[in-house]
Amino acid sequence: MKSDINVSELEKESLPVHVAMIMDGNGRWAKKRLMNRVKGHEQGSRTVREIVSACRELGIGFLTLYAFSTENWGRPKAEVKALMILLKRFLVSERDELNNKGIRLNILGQKEKLPADVREEAERTMDLTRNHTEMVLNLALSYGSREEITRAAQRLAHKVRSGELRPEEITDETLSAHLYTGGMPDPDLIIRTSGEFRLSNFMMWQAAYAELFITRTLWPDFSKEEFHKILIDFQQRDRRFGKVKCNTSNDGSPL
Repeated sequence: MKSDINVSELEKESLPVHVAMIMDGNGRWAKKRLMNRVKGHEQGSRTVREIVSACRELGIGFLTLYAFSTENWGRPKAEVKALMILLKRFLVSERDELNNKGIRLNILGQKEKLPADVREEAERTMDLTRNHTEMVLNLALSYGSREEITRAAQRLAHKVRSGELRPEEITDETLSAHLYTGGMPDPDLIIRTSGEFRLSNFMMWQAAYAELFITRTLWPDFSKEEFHKILIDFQQRDRRFGKVKCNTSNDGSPL
């Protein structure tokens, strides 16, 4: 199969540890087919299952999916309600699958803003999978990177005021630890579907040295095969993290 050929080209030791995805294009997918936008979101949830499965099969340790932004609350109420219904359905229907595959679920974002029934199902799935170590699935819900950084700064300010922390002790590592992703590695690869060239308030701190890949494919059409191709592209990139790799001669001196 085509996907098998791509997988054979992947070097397992140089796969990204953390992949993040901006799942864009559900509405446009539906519009092209003269469907209600909700149909696009329904199809997009099937893609989520496929990509989660692909990451688990490859041994990718962390997958973060940008599912619902802080700005998305401004969409039409009917669409927001439908999205919450789909989210609740996903949390319930995939609970056993996540549990059986050893995948831990995390919610990144303002959980308190989610409807109570959605929040309850999220908590149940997180409780059930809390101790799993095979893979971490982060759903970014009611998430915004500016809000995340502001929240971290506020928490640090409270610690300084209480005497728990001194201002000079605040470092990159300290701030990172107070983000929703505290304790997790930053994403190595961020993929955005639908051809838009922006982060849209997603993981702006964590994306500092992430490799970016933009595909014109709409999220409902995104496939495991295309994901494999992107991973091959990732493995061919020269990641220097702002440094210069120094080539050396046979005697060890720099060229």
